[in-house]
Amino acid sequence: MESRADETLPPTGIRLVADTALDRRDRGRLLIGGAPLRIIRLSDAGAEMLAAWLEGTPLADDTQARTLARRLLDAAVVHPVVDPIGDPDATVVIPAYNDADGLACCLASLGDLPVVVVDDASRNAAEIAAACEKHGARLLRHDTNQGPAAARNTGLAAVTTSLVAFVDTDVEAWPGWINHLVGHFGDRRVAAVAPRVRSRPGDSLLERYETHHSPLDLGANPASVAPHNPVSYVPAAALVARVDAVTEIGGFDSGMRTGEDVDLVWRLTDSGKVVRYDPSVDVEHRPRRSWTALLGQRRNYGSSAAALGIRHGARVAPARCSGWSAAAWAALAAGHPILGLGLAAGSAVALKRKLGPLPDSLPTTARIAGIGHLHAGYGIARAVARVWWPPATLLALIRPRSQRLIVAAVFGPPLLDWIRGSRPAGLPRSLALRLADDLAYGTGIWQGVLQTGDATSLTPDLPSGPTQTVETQTDS
Repeated sequence: MESRADETLPPTGIRLVADTALDRRDRGRLLIGGAPLRIIRLSDAGAEMLAAWLEGTPLADDTQARTLARRLLDAAVVHPVVDPIGDPDATVVIPAYNDADGLACCLASLGDLPVVVVDDASRNAAEIAAACEKHGARLLRHDTNQGPAAARNTGLAAVTTSLVAFVDTDVEAWPGWINHLVGHFGDRRVAAVAPRVRSRPGDSLLERYETHHSPLDLGANPASVAPHNPVSYVPAAALVARVDAVTEIGGFDSGMRTGEDVDLVWRLTDSGKVVRYDPSVDVEHRPRRSWTALLGQRRNYGSSAAALGIRHGARVAPARCSGWSAAAWAALAAGHPILGLGLAAGSAVALKRKLGPLPDSLPTTARIAGIGHLHAGYGIARAVARVWWPPATLLALIRPRSQRLIVAAVFGPPLLDWIRGSRPAGLPRSLALRLADDLAYGTGIWQGVLQTGDATSLTPDLPSGPTQTVETQTDS
């Protein structure tokens, strides 16, 4: 029987893989990476253990090894690889509203898993009921439309298994998909895990665009999910969770029509739980049926930012960077590049003093500071394109010298994505589509701000200090 202390440690037998951004130096004794960025110093024994894990050695039943593995997992410098579970103790909950055809396809893809469908007052209730009867799903019904959060809560209350898989009607899985996710729950701190949600491929321009730029597809790299991490949320379009963990925090916020999944994930992590993103498993999401529907969806997503800001504060800030980075980029925007470079250099000096002696300290600190400034610049550019475009447009009109920089901010990130291979169409059309996407999302943000009177989702987050995302740790 495990002790209470052992319950907080990762399970034996899992394997570990390095985060794609992990930089190992000094014969593996110095680790640079994680979220937030950390400098981790390992002993010779710790470096040897990590090297063995990254070569495929499973985690042994050893308290010292498991303690180190927990610290590295919590730092997000490594991620777990788990084995599939043969018979998961899980029930699927599907909120349904009018989409009987999608529901039928979704149910057909789930295999023999027990399913609870909550019809959220659909107009085609008979068709929803027929799909449930055909596939043996239990059907619950709301008399009035309450939104997907309330529908999921109704389904959750009917679940008797230890795990629940929330799946939307426009998602199709494959047999055994959940088996490859529930192995993560061998770690008792894990409250939820999400697969990669890919847009279903197709030949139309809209389908190609969704394949490259679906907001539900969070990429190919595994991640620990938390605010400010590279993967800061996961969608409830496909999400497996512990029933007791979701119930303890009150389930989904039924007052939110959109953004309720982001809110749930952040409340889970606030409660001390772990949420993981495992892209080794994927499901398919049906693309929007028209460009009008796609842009409407993006606007709706944007409109949720204000409500999230009321609940979670600066976590929804459109850009987050240190004061050093903000000052450096502001100097550049004001037409003073030398001053901007000086501020960037100053941040590297401040970082070097904070971190103390490191192997190759000057190149290391310069690299960390440089990457931080580039990430900050990218985030600021995306905020200009998606959120701050109304004041940016006004600035371009009254200050012509700013036009080139604003154009670079708007088109630079999409151009970089296109160069890296996200090419739903030729360059002009791809840039135009991204611009329309960003404008729709930003319109939703401003709409939410006007409705709620809360401007948190418009305000940048500028934590104090030059290196607020850098921590130092050593193993024992």
